[in-house]
Amino acid sequence: MKEFNTDKIGTFVYESCCEIAFRYPDDVRKSIVEAASKEKNPMGRSILNILVENEKIAQNKGIPMCQDTGMAVIFLRIGNELQLVGSPLNNVINAAVEAAYKDKNLRKSIVADPLFDRINTLTNTPAIIYTEFTQGDKIEIEVMAKGFGSENCSAVRMLKPSDGIEGVRRFIIETVTKAAPNACLPMVVGIGIGGTMEYSAYLAKKACFRPIGEWSSDTRYADFEKELLRMINSMDFGPMGLGGDTSALHVAIEHFPTHIAALPVSINIICHMVRHKKGILV
Repeated sequence: MKEFNTDKIGTFVYESCCEIAFRYPDDVRKSIVEAASKEKNPMGRSILNILVENEKIAQNKGIPMCQDTGMAVIFLRIGNELQLVGSPLNNVINAAVEAAYKDKNLRKSIVADPLFDRINTLTNTPAIIYTEFTQGDKIEIEVMAKGFGSENCSAVRMLKPSDGIEGVRRFIIETVTKAAPNACLPMVVGIGIGGTMEYSAYLAKKACFRPIGEWSSDTRYADFEKELLRMINSMDFGPMGLGGDTSALHVAIEHFPTHIAALPVSINIICHMVRHKKGILV
């Protein structure tokens, strides 16, 4: 069995956190530039161009694109032919997040207790870490800095199977409508359908990582994604909620089997920056 030192994971997390606060993923930048070229509303077009300029300023001056530098969310898929060696995985990841936020002077936003003692940890940790095991001898890793202006707009609902696609569509549009003034549009909408209550939320978060323009491999879900994107962009919320054709850049759905009595649906809203990075470690 091949040994894999967890320090390599820490290095990737550190470098990702140092990078994503200052630049868009390539697919996001391309999507915003294309949207600006097509946007009919002058105010909307101006805002989209400002978003592109904001990224340039962030990189040139070393200032984060947004003052909310987010909570670190990490997805790991670890090949079952690997033996992890070195320090415990979660310790390495949290140390990498802490170091990146300190070295790049990023805002620390995590409180130690959610309800009673909301005291800042001053490290932006602990991170949210999801780990699964798969075939092979590689590690697939995705790192996200999730801002909470958009996270607070997310929702979960336990629909009945009889609600069907109409109920799912109605819930999504209702959630997006409530989110529109607050989610720093244009948004990306990640949707999780199936599993259990909490697993649907996991799927929704995972859906946010899908590259813009990449649709579900299941044509039924792909058609539904495209329909929802058209519907959202026809609602005239526009960039930053000030009107226009570009309310969302992408809609992505992840689905999973569920109980005969249930139809869990979760919606994870993410702002226009979609700060994430993916890599494969060998």
